[in-house]
Amino acid sequence: MIGWDIGGAHVKAAVINPAGEIIAVYQQPCPLWKGLDQLHYAATRIMQEASGAHYRHAITMTGELVDLFEHREEGVKQIINTMATLLPQKRCLIFAGLEGFLEFEQVEASHYQAIASANWLASASFAAQKVGSGLFVDIGSTTTDILLLNDGKVLAQGYTDYQRLLSRELIYTGIVRTAVMAVAQTARDQDQEIGLMAEYFATMADVYRVTGELNELHDQTETADGAEKSITASARRLSRMTGSDFFPEELPRWQQFAENIRAQQLQKIQQGCEYRIQNVATLKNKPMIGAGVGRFLVKQLAQLSGYPYLDFSDFFPEFANQTGLTAADCAPAVAVACLAREFC
Repeated sequence: MIGWDIGGAHVKAAVINPAGEIIAVYQQPCPLWKGLDQLHYAATRIMQEASGAHYRHAITMTGELVDLFEHREEGVKQIINTMATLLPQKRCLIFAGLEGFLEFEQVEASHYQAIASANWLASASFAAQKVGSGLFVDIGSTTTDILLLNDGKVLAQGYTDYQRLLSRELIYTGIVRTAVMAVAQTARDQDQEIGLMAEYFATMADVYRVTGELNELHDQTETADGAEKSITASARRLSRMTGSDFFPEELPRWQQFAENIRAQQLQKIQQGCEYRIQNVATLKNKPMIGAGVGRFLVKQLAQLSGYPYLDFSDFFPEFANQTGLTAADCAPAVAVACLAREFC
């Protein structure tokens, strides 16, 4: 079984065997807003690497949100149609959230709303099956999902992205693609508070390169200025946020600046977690489950909050991928593959 998570910036896939063990996980950049050919190319590359001619497939997505499509339902339709040209249709399942899995030929327009951006439910449902109760936090390149798990079920207040933004179960902040100006409007620089420029000069990838926490395997997005992804280049981009020039001897200054931006993003996510767990006594001594390429922040939040930490990858202790990617890096793809295996 191959699980597919088709996003607006990346395509992720996970291959599991009949015993439910992970064989491999993959991630390919896919700037879907540039055209459906990007999805075709990324999925084809993964298929070539996986040599998956005889596998079954399970698909979930968030890519329908990109502005290539007039509306979300059109995005779902076009993504499904594109994947239908690449995969054997009779061996494909589409994850429709609360409605479960659908065969390709069963999908109708009435299902599009349930299919749209349901990948969070796949990950959280799988985690709930494994741990029963806890707080599931998936910090990715662009977004953060925060979901309560209780007695093997996902206690979600919202379902659509709009509803989840209202309930704070979805926070639009991530560790790679998010613009710095979307995280902070002011910052500490040389012991002073300074306003930041509302310009796309730098992203959070620059912040985490400078702090030394960004795994280059997770860094598949172009920089804000199209320049290199070195620490020096990242510090230069961060300096532009204050209208300053960068000088190599001042790198420690921009490292402190990056730490301040990091702290502001962490606080935003922590506030979202606190909002979700307020007045929830059932979480006492239950774990905080971290997923996504930014889960090192979840581990820190667990320590700050006094919760045990459990990594999504711990569900697959025997798996070691040759590419260096882990199960937690591609949690929705892994989860949809495992859930589809149970469905079959």
